[in-house]
Amino acid sequence: MTSDDLTTFWADARSAHPSLPEDLPPAWAFGATPEHADGLLALVLEGTKTGTAGALWDYQAEGEDVPAAGDLSIILDGAGAPRAVLEVTEVRTVPFDEVSEEHAHSEGEGDRSLADWRRIHEEFWRDYGARGFSPDMPVVCERFRLLHGGPTNGAAHR
Repeated sequence: MTSDDLTTFWADARSAHPSLPEDLPPAWAFGATPEHADGLLALVLEGTKTGTAGALWDYQAEGEDVPAAGDLSIILDGAGAPRAVLEVTEVRTVPFDEVSEEHAHSEGEGDRSLADWRRIHEEFWRDYGARGFSPDMPVVCERFRLLHGGPTNGAAHR
């Protein structure tokens, strides 16, 4: 991905949605691998995934701000190409063992149950988390809406 790719994508998004600001929002990909990024992006583009979760410890380790309602992001695919624009609608930080069934369902992964969400995320944070996993670790539960993206603007359709 080049900065020209992001600039062109953002210009296209702003053309389709004139209320978007001029300033380019942060660009990032879901997950920790290109396969994660592509799989989770596909769930977003099909409307299944409307939530995500991050370990507060990872935000702290990377020196990143916790998302807030109204934040915009450009979502990248596994190859680093811009594919979607998301707007954060809600953020709650709760212990891992208090994440709700409703939030687990919003993430769209596995069978969408809380038990499956816990299994998937525990494994993810054990493998990729800055401080590993703990049942009471703080989890940033984020809800979002898709503002721009999909097959009509070049997104990967899987």
